[in-house]
Amino acid sequence: MEDTEPVATLMDSTTSKIQQLQKAFAELESHRAVTLNLKWKELEEHFHGLERSLKRRFHELEDQEKQYETKNRRAREILEKQEAAVVAKEQASLEKLQEKQDAAVFAIVNALQKHRKVSTAEPSAVPYDGQCESPTIDDQPPDAMTAESNLGEIIDPFENGNLEYPQLVKLCEQMDSEGLHKFISDNRKNLAVLKEEIPHALKSAVNPAQLVLNSLEDFYPKEVSNVDGKKDSTLLGLRRTCIMLMECLSILLMYTELVSVSDLVSEDVKGQAKAFAEEWKPKLDSLDVDANNGNSLEAHAFLQLLATFGIASDFDEEELSRLIPMVSRRRQAAELCRLLGLSERMPGVIEVLVNSGRQIDAVNLAFAFDLMGQFSPVPLLKSYLKEARKVASPGKPGSASPTNVQNEVNERELTALKAVIKCIEEHKLEEQYPVDPLQKRLLQLEKAKADKKRANEVAKPQPKRPRASGVGCGPRVTNSAPEKAFYPRVPDRYPQYVYDRQYIYPGPADNHVPPLMSSATYNFSPSHGNYFGNCYQYQTSYLH
Repeated sequence: MEDTEPVATLMDSTTSKIQQLQKAFAELESHRAVTLNLKWKELEEHFHGLERSLKRRFHELEDQEKQYETKNRRAREILEKQEAAVVAKEQASLEKLQEKQDAAVFAIVNALQKHRKVSTAEPSAVPYDGQCESPTIDDQPPDAMTAESNLGEIIDPFENGNLEYPQLVKLCEQMDSEGLHKFISDNRKNLAVLKEEIPHALKSAVNPAQLVLNSLEDFYPKEVSNVDGKKDSTLLGLRRTCIMLMECLSILLMYTELVSVSDLVSEDVKGQAKAFAEEWKPKLDSLDVDANNGNSLEAHAFLQLLATFGIASDFDEEELSRLIPMVSRRRQAAELCRLLGLSERMPGVIEVLVNSGRQIDAVNLAFAFDLMGQFSPVPLLKSYLKEARKVASPGKPGSASPTNVQNEVNERELTALKAVIKCIEEHKLEEQYPVDPLQKRLLQLEKAKADKKRANEVAKPQPKRPRASGVGCGPRVTNSAPEKAFYPRVPDRYPQYVYDRQYIYPGPADNHVPPLMSSATYNFSPSHGNYFGNCYQYQTSYLH
């Protein structure tokens, strides 16, 4: 703009120069000897035309320059915003990393203090006759101390005499897998404590891996082949116990400083485990991924068997990756994928989950494997809600009333909203996806549901009562279906199991989605509703 100012000044002075030229022309005409054919009006019109043309071109150039400056300014603003966003993300990542570092240091310090106290009070607490002496903290490498700090809440190798259930040690010493199953079933109310103590008790076994392998014998009953694993509570409890025992053996194997992995899992035991896996694998073909809805006990047990006994390399990775959607809702899904060496195949697994309408699982795995750039969480959650609000196409004309259809849509949307809000809060996505509109819609749907329930109760016909005078009798009132609901259900032998994390195993249901346990065992917020196997908030099956 500074360069154009002299040009503008020159153009403004053209009028004065034309006037000077007119005077010079008049003076010239007064001295002429011959009449000139050229008239002044023609010259004036010519010069004014040049002036207008120059001014028009000049204004066009000014407009183009302003447009360029506007675009340049907008580009700079966008770059500044992007730089600010990158700086904010870097700062948030640094803060999270600092929090994790502080937590790790705190855990290490606690473990060191705990070790010093225990070693001072009970210097000979490990009854291994010197065969598997545990190194002191000073002799352990940093990785070992980190592992101890992370797992110290699950198993402490120095506290042999402080077990709440010393019977576990006796059962493991006797290699009694049946007794171990029965003991866990009888003490199912304290399953969290059992899971902390079983890894320690397994060290007392002559062959811990063989003991755990023996406990898997009845995972698929041989006597009764037509048992429904989704409805038989006894079989469900047994399968959950099998998975838990394999997880506890995995915890024990992580203490490589105390016991050699090759000593715990011999080649013979690996061969037996491979035989189990080859026997179980064909049975998985009959499972429906959508029916199990990412919560299959059978698929989880198969993958846990491969991970615990280290035999995943004997099976095809592509086939194993196809099983991950069958366990995607379980809390161990991400860790299983890492143990099985399937981290590089996770983009394909997440793509399958997205295409099958299970965006919540896809978001959880994307965060677990740091794939948020490839699978943006917010669009996935929005598409999940959009699918939940869709009205399913009726199978037959007139098969369902519009009211019932709308009720089903509202119920699906209510469940989806709870799941999305839980996912947003868990992964701290409030800035990208505010939950206030979702909370308002959730309250609206819950209020409508409660109002409809009250209206239905008022509309129910009341039974006739006998006359107050005692003359005559009214009709006999038989036990109706609502009255039967007052009788408590006889509890199953194997109720739900509670793990060390906020996690429960599901039970059977007609739609293959297990019933939930009482919430008294947990410290969950009432607003979060019920939870499924991997501690994510679901109440019904995924919507497809």
